[in-house]
Amino acid sequence: MVSTGKAPLTVCITGAAGQIAYSLIPLVCSGDMLGLDQPVHLKLLDIEPVMPVLKGTCMELQDCAYPLLLSVTPTSDYKVAFTDMDIGIFLGGFPRKAGMERKELMSKNCGIFKGQGEVLNQVAKPTAKILVVANPANSNCLTLSHYAPKIPKENFSCLTRLDHNRALTQLAEKSKVKLSEVKNVIIWGNHSSTQYPDITHGTISGKPINTVVTDTKYLQEEFITTVQKRGAAIIEARKNSSAVSAAKAARDHIHTWMFGTAEGEWVSMGVIVENNTYGIDKNLCFSYPVKCKDFKYEIVPGLAWDEFSKKKIEATQKELQEERMEALGIQITLYFYSDEYA
Repeated sequence: MVSTGKAPLTVCITGAAGQIAYSLIPLVCSGDMLGLDQPVHLKLLDIEPVMPVLKGTCMELQDCAYPLLLSVTPTSDYKVAFTDMDIGIFLGGFPRKAGMERKELMSKNCGIFKGQGEVLNQVAKPTAKILVVANPANSNCLTLSHYAPKIPKENFSCLTRLDHNRALTQLAEKSKVKLSEVKNVIIWGNHSSTQYPDITHGTISGKPINTVVTDTKYLQEEFITTVQKRGAAIIEARKNSSAVSAAKAARDHIHTWMFGTAEGEWVSMGVIVENNTYGIDKNLCFSYPVKCKDFKYEIVPGLAWDEFSKKKIEATQKELQEERMEALGIQITLYFYSDEYA
């Protein structure tokens, strides 16, 4: 325990006995995610059958002797987990199993996130900031926010930073430059195989990407499909889903949301936005280019779409609209935050 003068933040991680959590928890407790002077209370939520595993994780956290970690609370109770939560990272969801149709997956996860949303609405702070990682992340986030109307929609987000990071890396390797030289790619839409990794406004070493990587066929085909299907490729290679990279992306998402984007740069976040300049359905959790600071974000406005981009973005929006129907059952008009829910 260390005294830094900063008020502690309470961080809740769901699916806390899983692989992603095992990689993420050290990034929270060490100060890498929230700052080297930010003390934290950690709440770890998972289902009752894995409490012995979670107990082992807590024992390891004791042995790590993190100075910034003030307390750890393992629990299977939503109310315990979400009470006094400042930041919630939702890793836990029902995994897709062999032979399972998407509709069945959506149905099972809708039940989980409906239940969690209802409890969030009862006990969570209206100021809580929430990141949903569990797939289908966009629609899980939409469901969670729908059942927790007390919390402003702008406080909910889903993870597309992993796709963003994957796009940066592919372009850096293709052009043989340092990763830091690649800037302002965009992930539009769904964290799925319909997502659109967009290079048209990005740069490599200060130059437009398509003037450095001049192979249009690569940029419009192999690059896009590699990013879209990277998760499946990792599962095929390691016989398990992304864990370390997903944890790092979750850390990046929260860190950037808190500390801000660099001048002239943006990142990708899945967010629910009532007013956007792109004509995207406002009742979706959709990935946009955003600039962040102090746990607030704004969508980067006025980026032109060519016909190729329009078709890709229409396709991923259509999929998200279909997922919304499967998750919530009807064409809903979401309740955007107002005082009546305070």
